[in-house]
Amino acid sequence: MQNEIIDFHTHAFSDDLAPKAMKALTAEHPEIPYFLNGTISSLLKSMDAVGIEKSVICSIATKPKQFQPILDWSLQIQSDRIVPFASVHPADPDRDEHIKQIKQSGFKGIKLHPYYQDFYLDEDLMLEYYEQVCKCDLILVMHTGYDIAFEHIRRADPARIVNVVKKFPQLKLITTHLGAWQQWDEVERDIVGKNIYMRYLSLLIICPPTRPNSFSKAIQPIFCSSAQTVPGETRRNRLIC
Repeated sequence: MQNEIIDFHTHAFSDDLAPKAMKALTAEHPEIPYFLNGTISSLLKSMDAVGIEKSVICSIATKPKQFQPILDWSLQIQSDRIVPFASVHPADPDRDEHIKQIKQSGFKGIKLHPYYQDFYLDEDLMLEYYEQVCKCDLILVMHTGYDIAFEHIRRADPARIVNVVKKFPQLKLITTHLGAWQQWDEVERDIVGKNIYMRYLSLLIICPPTRPNSFSKAIQPIFCSSAQTVPGETRRNRLIC
């Protein structure tokens, strides 16, 4: 039986928000081409075209008040093929209850982004957050490394990742961008060989070809595309390589 192909990190928006969101993304980074229109229907069409069975959609609550709209939308779009990960802002006054609500709603995980949500991976504020995620047995997808849209502040570098994993070895943490965007020397030094999940796909396109090979000791790489910025056939070829 052929293994199921899952694209573990995609993005999409509600039909009414997608045009505005894609326009803003294009204006922010005109050098990055987009191959989908930001909607669930376009994502499903691209999945059908290249034989991807499931996609995980990672939403980000950039403000505490966005928890409920994201949760409601996630409930609307979830299906056998669309697996939404919700988001709770670290400054949410109802943080712990909202993390529990994500679990009670049947979702598998949460997405966090240190730049858009203004935190450092291993700061004290986050420790209770990780504890609650562990209690709820949720997967945590974390943007790690720098971010193309922000100043290079070391919010989520490999040393901070290691600090978190040491304190919470039971945390189901998935680091993005091959461990840490544009900090791959540190990834190779500090993370490779440890029991830390790394997601990659688009990185295989922009990294030097020897880099992913040098990470061959990494535990359980997670394959993903971000969907909007990677053409369909490339998504599938990378996902099954």
